[in-house]
Amino acid sequence: MNNQDELRHRYLMNRRAFVGMAAAGAASPLLARAAAAQPAPKARNVVLVHGLFADGSCWSKVIARLQQKGINCTSVQNPLTSLHEASEAARRAIAAQPGPTVLVGHSFSGMIVSEVGVDPKVTALVYVAARAPEAGEDYTALAKNYPTPPATAGIVFDDDWGRLSEEAFLHDFAGDLPPEEARVLYAVQQPFKKSLTTEKTTNAAWRTKPTFYAVSTQDRTINPDLERFMAKRMGAKTIEIEASHLALISHPDAITILILEALAV
Repeated sequence: MNNQDELRHRYLMNRRAFVGMAAAGAASPLLARAAAAQPAPKARNVVLVHGLFADGSCWSKVIARLQQKGINCTSVQNPLTSLHEASEAARRAIAAQPGPTVLVGHSFSGMIVSEVGVDPKVTALVYVAARAPEAGEDYTALAKNYPTPPATAGIVFDDDWGRLSEEAFLHDFAGDLPPEEARVLYAVQQPFKKSLTTEKTTNAAWRTKPTFYAVSTQDRTINPDLERFMAKRMGAKTIEIEASHLALISHPDAITILILEALAV
């Protein structure tokens, strides 16, 4: 790289950083106004559960915003081994909360929300582009009623453990994130056990708890029309976000506002 190229590179990097900071600054007043319009939270604890191809850090942007509002947050490190073990991890997190709690799940962990959300400490459920099966329902069979999302073809297995290829992760999972941010997330994705995707819940907590759903309209990991079907079937308060599967990262203000609504019920 010659001096001119180096200077141009530095300029572009500094400009990107400035634009990113400006965007973050612009989002804060929007979040503040929306939060001010919400009723005061009745619950002050949130347990967040991640899905496949991720780890607990995927909630970091939402956590930071909720903490600014005085909300106690816990992000579960989902083991992605079996529905039983994943559910037990969520149950431990719920048990550790000091009072009423909102349970939030992204993607596959909607299964966990449906399974453990019957806990009396849980006051509301939030699904973010998430699975929301009936008790005992075969989710794979349900999903076959809709066109197969592109990310499915990008899952690669090493014996019984699966993960997304880098190309599928960047294009089909995190398509609306800057490539440099998506690559960091790709590096921390946790492998999942193949049998996990065929397991069935025994509960449908959304039948008895106030429920909220964020549909990602540009989702290439779960079909958006399937998300709409599940949200409508639940009778959930539903929002639609023009986002990839990772709306919790690309649109954290919108997800935070939805969680604040759930905290107020």
